[in-house]
Amino acid sequence: MRILHTESSNGWGGQEMRILRESVGMRDRGYEVIMAVVTGGRLVEQARNLGFTVYEVDFAKPKALPGVFALLKIIAKHKIDLINTHSSTDAWIGGVAGRIARKKVVRTRHLSTSIKKGLNSRLLYNKLADQVVTTSSAIIPLIVNQSKIAPENCRLVATGVEPERLRVQEESVQKFREDLGITPDDCLVGTACIVRSWKGIEDLIRAAHLLRDIPQIKWVVIGGGFVDQYKSLAAELSLSSTLFFTGHLDNPYPAIAALDVFTLLSTANEGVSQACLQAAYLEKPLVTTTVGGLPEVCYDHQTGILVSPSNPKEVASAVLSLYDDPELRTLMGKRARQLVENKFTMQHTLDQMEAVYQKLI
Repeated sequence: MRILHTESSNGWGGQEMRILRESVGMRDRGYEVIMAVVTGGRLVEQARNLGFTVYEVDFAKPKALPGVFALLKIIAKHKIDLINTHSSTDAWIGGVAGRIARKKVVRTRHLSTSIKKGLNSRLLYNKLADQVVTTSSAIIPLIVNQSKIAPENCRLVATGVEPERLRVQEESVQKFREDLGITPDDCLVGTACIVRSWKGIEDLIRAAHLLRDIPQIKWVVIGGGFVDQYKSLAAELSLSSTLFFTGHLDNPYPAIAALDVFTLLSTANEGVSQACLQAAYLEKPLVTTTVGGLPEVCYDHQTGILVSPSNPKEVASAVLSLYDDPELRTLMGKRARQLVENKFTMQHTLDQMEAVYQKLI
């Protein structure tokens, strides 16, 4: 089978990483994978470095018609059997091209945010797609209701972890803690993400401030992005001795493994979080909000503790309860690891995507 992935996002985050990792896995299973990526998109270089044929396409809305013709040429040249679209603009253009070429179309929806009501959703998720795949089951009822597609044509396929990539050396874990000045008696609470407005970093900082009288609880934000404003807030709250920012790390796994509690306090836009799955596989108890797909990994009082979005007091309470009970942290961490092994590895992702493709072709 020959698959064409389209992507109009020019960034490099979880969505683009999912496309690339899935493509590698499907290629290993004997599928031929071609990509059409927005001109200048960061996925272009990453995919070419791994040996994929990648076409750069102008997916701008004013260039929609040329974009359709560009995809039709690619479809004809490579005898494409199925198109998998990923972002809004390429979903419109790829969906139209698929219908003209009479090819099956899978629309992967990576975000848990609402979709536009009315004709927009009926066209994009129904008429221009044969199957919708989401990374969070929370969005499925909304898509089914608004697009009027059959429920069996919308399903969850979470982005699984790759266990071989999560093997870390104990020395690197200890070095991370030592570099921050974390002692064996300290409880290190942290998050790992590309820092953006909806990641709940301010809530983490304010929770740290609420627990400032317990110096053994330390906090860390792992990752780059829009960090400066949060550094300023932490400084204003006099948290320089207990809250740290690592900036971007090429290999964040030793840092995640160094945590005693993992948090993800997102207020929007989350599917089944990769960072949560990674932390869970590394046996970290979780504290997450109830947003999107986060509760699919953070089972309340089983693999972690769920808190309301934008509620630092609940975060502080959850962290304090885990700080006070090391045995509970260990138990939740082991349950979290088991959950990932049972449901959320890349092997599961590939099996489910292959089933979607085989159903359509």
